[in-house]
Order: sequence, then C-alpha cells, then structure tokens
Amino acid sequence: MACIDRASPALNQILLKLYRAEKPMEIDHHLHEFGSVEYHIQSEASNPLVAYLSISIPPLCQGVLTNELSPNTIEMVKELCPRVMEIAEPARERYQLTLKLDLNQIPQSKDYVKVIKEISTVQSAILSSQMKEILRNVNTDDAVQGMYKPLKLVYHPREPFFCHQTATANRSSFPDTFKRKVRRGYCNSFLSGAGGCWEFR
Repeated sequence: MACIDRASPALNQILLKLYRAEKPMEIDHHLHEFGSVEYHIQSEASNPLVAYLSISIPPLCQGVLTNELSPNTIEMVKELCPRVMEIAEPARERYQLTLKLDLNQIPQSKDYVKVIKEISTVQSAILSSQMKEILRNVNTDDAVQGMYKPLKLVYHPREPFFCHQTATANRSSFPDTFKRKVRRGYCNSFLSGAGGCWEFR
C-alpha cells in the first residue's frame, strides 16, 4: 500500500539526520517513495546545511496534465517554507524540480522539527496543486449539462482510484481493496489540499 502521510517519512528522516549531525555530513541519496516518486538529496561536507532536493513525480492524471510542473504548482511549493527553500534553476537532469534548502535558516529551537516536516510535504503540495488544476480544467462542458465523468487518478501505479465532480461536492471512489482508514488517509494527504468539499466511498 502506498504511503498516505502528508509528509514523506523517509525524506523527513533524512533531513532531520542532516540537520542534527554533530559532524559535517556529505549526502548523495536517491529515494524512491509512493511507488512512483523519486527524490535525490545532495549536500557537501564543506557546507552540509545547504542541500539540494530534486523531485520527480508523474502527473496524477495522464492525458490531463503534462509531465512539467505548472507555474501555479511552482508557486504553491515556494510558499511552503520561503525562508528555508528556493527553486534552483535549472532543475537537475531527469527531475522536474530542484529545491535549494538552506537549513541554516531553520530556528535553533523545537520548531525545527515542525519546519523540516513542512519541507517534507512538498510531494503532497504538488499533488494538491495538480488536483486543483484537474478539477478546474476538466469536465467543464459536462458540468454545464449536469453530467460528470469520473477521472482515473494514479497516486500509486498499482492503486488507481477515481474522482468526479457533482454540483455540490467532489467525490472520490476507491476499489474494495482500500480500507476505510486508507481512503480517509488519501483524502487527508492531498485531496483536501485541493480545496472544496470532498466525499469518499
């Protein structure tokens, strides 16, 4: 089953390790998560608190979104932790997005855990933005006629599910193999970030 936490547990762990290190660390780590998301984290021992995080994530809905991240998605990512991270141009080869993380800007207090966890939600932020674009750009003509076609979403390659709009709510439909808490987890992880009222079944 795909991970359904809003923050990536593995990414969060790596960033905490880097931030807490007593001696300078060099990291060059590839991380595959959620079945189709890839992270690449790099930092040099000469400047360990400046790290580069590259992300590759396929579009949530094939045929509706392109492989490139939209300007709206980029802006949404920028708003996560603007003091700590910025967009690095150009993105590293094979990745859609590279972020420069200045961990020196994280407060030297208990709040650092909260800040690093917020950075680790970058994948959920991207998915939430994609959902907003999907709901904004598809089914427009059908909605006018009161007809709503379901859309196949692929959060994990082997675990697709469906969503569709109605006049009063956005609905998500899951296969019978998804337990109730998993369905709710998907909604909480990124569907709710897309805005609107969500129902799941």
